[in-house]
Amino acid sequence: MHLALFDLDHTLLPIDSDYEWSRFLARLGVLDGNDYERENNRFYEQYKAGSLDIAEFLQFQLAPLAAHPRDTLDRWHAQFMTEVITPTISHQARELVDQHRARGDLIALVTATNAFVTAPIARAFGIDHLVATTLEETDGQFTGRPLGTPSFREGKVARTHEWLESIGKRFDGFERSWFYSDSRNDIALLEQVTDPVATNPDPVLHATAITRGWPVLRLFEGNS
Repeated sequence: MHLALFDLDHTLLPIDSDYEWSRFLARLGVLDGNDYERENNRFYEQYKAGSLDIAEFLQFQLAPLAAHPRDTLDRWHAQFMTEVITPTISHQARELVDQHRARGDLIALVTATNAFVTAPIARAFGIDHLVATTLEETDGQFTGRPLGTPSFREGKVARTHEWLESIGKRFDGFERSWFYSDSRNDIALLEQVTDPVATNPDPVLHATAITRGWPVLRLFEGNS
């Protein structure tokens, strides 16, 4: 058995699910559209620049989850999947995941975006294992705080190691392992696998891939 890890936003999806979730809530009138959009954009630019303060971002991003009942959030998320996520899932992305599944590889979605937003997306791809930022809950309701280490940058490496250990596996126990990612923020995890693949890479990751001889995959080229 080999290991195949996939980042989500701008890797399997041509959008950022975290960013689009906030925009979706603003369209519903749940959030103040102008103020939230401004902050959302500020954090997104920091993420792309590799300077995101993950604790500050999570305080901002998770607050709406603590402000509403879980059944309401679940209903909104189902609508979010139908209107925003499902239309962006491309044949190319599904085929890439399916190729690894057909070979019998162990597959996981490994993302910084929180598990509430991403668990239904993982299911839409038929991916059983999810490594994501975990959310604290009290009596079935979100508190607005992360639980444990956020799955971001070096934290993503730590969380992936923890997941593998929880199922009795290690990176060095796989003859081959892949990680597909678009982001400079994931270089640390790309360095952990035998087959790093810069997928729709940002400029920094693209330059790193060229320097190190990593393959570059343009998954969405030719999509309308």
